[in-house]
Amino acid sequence: MVSATDVLVVSDLAAAEFASAVSRRVRTGAFTTENARLSLNGLDAWLARATHRTAIMATDVALADAYLRRLDLALLTPNAIHIAIVQRLGAVLATCDRQMAAAARELGIAVAEA
Repeated sequence: MVSATDVLVVSDLAAAEFASAVSRRVRTGAFTTENARLSLNGLDAWLARATHRTAIMATDVALADAYLRRLDLALLTPNAIHIAIVQRLGAVLATCDRQMAAAARELGIAVAEA
């Protein structure tokens, strides 16, 4: 459970993944360009107002590589990087991806309950 004093941290990778999803929706015709711009502007406003942004570091990618090389975790590269960022920050992972949450728990990373 997130409390009023918790800081929500969003990585640059998470923001880029959102932009990718919006862009895909434009390409498939699910969003108009105007819808996409409104969505991206809304994200930017929310990020500025309610979150702390963090960049990906080389050490995050190296740690994600180590996670992927374990071979026993069902992780995609972006998810491994997200988990590595969470570990570096000593944060709690918030995700709706059950596989990602399971891998994070296996790695000893705290996962927020839905």
